[in-house]
Amino acid sequence: MIQIDNLNVRFGDFVAVDQLSINVPAGQIFGFLGPNGAGKTTTVRVLTGVLRPTSGKVLIAGHPIPSQLEKVKELCGYVPDTEDHFEELSGRENLKIFASLYRLPIGRVDDVLARLELSEAANLAVSRYSKGMRKKLMIAREILHRPKVLFCDEPTANLDSHSTSVVRNLLMELRGDGTTVFLTTHNMNEVEEICDRVAILSRGRLVDIDTPVAFMTRHAERKVRVERDHDGEQVRQLFDLDDLSARSELAALITSHSNLRVHSLDFRFEDVFRKLTGETYR
Repeated sequence: MIQIDNLNVRFGDFVAVDQLSINVPAGQIFGFLGPNGAGKTTTVRVLTGVLRPTSGKVLIAGHPIPSQLEKVKELCGYVPDTEDHFEELSGRENLKIFASLYRLPIGRVDDVLARLELSEAANLAVSRYSKGMRKKLMIAREILHRPKVLFCDEPTANLDSHSTSVVRNLLMELRGDGTTVFLTTHNMNEVEEICDRVAILSRGRLVDIDTPVAFMTRHAERKVRVERDHDGEQVRQLFDLDDLSARSELAALITSHSNLRVHSLDFRFEDVFRKLTGETYR
């Protein structure tokens, strides 16, 4: 559904995206991650036709960007990290405007309001909406026309835990209906929970691409934390099970102490990200 071949974007001497190649099949939630300045936003701007690439090939549903952008627009939705609603109008009135642009039946407006749990607030002016409600209204707007590709930039930012769950479930439902979701997020738990595949960028280049589980399997470190009481104080030690001397020391501790507490260390996607990029996600 999304094909990127040798994409390059330069601003003068600065290389924002460097030889990026990615293929995203239809019906996947695809995570697109990287630290600030990695080239994520620049890439999305190219994919949505806002920015012309310096070189390379970009296709969405077989249509090249930017030469067939008008055809692509009909197939896509874009949820940015900021909202641009008509503040004085109600949520329903906002959606009716966009439904009319797509020549959609008005009933579709109530459908998406219900899916995002906005029905009770549908007749309130958007100026009275909370940040989370405004975000959900933006998502509702962008799924009105049942897009084949949905670009999402931080779709659960500023949402409480319940609304976050609603949005994640919606994205998974869209995937089940065949929509391709191209997702950027700071939430690594979100990556683990809903992404089918993930690409990690750093300094404009693709570092690695795989499923979240495969990432963690390949990069997991076999370590355990041991806690014990010694002279009235709690002592903690970390043992690398791939280190022969550490394993011998651990075996000796287990043999000589009866009050050991041994904990395996969970390896999170955040650990993978930090290991591959050398940075935390901020």
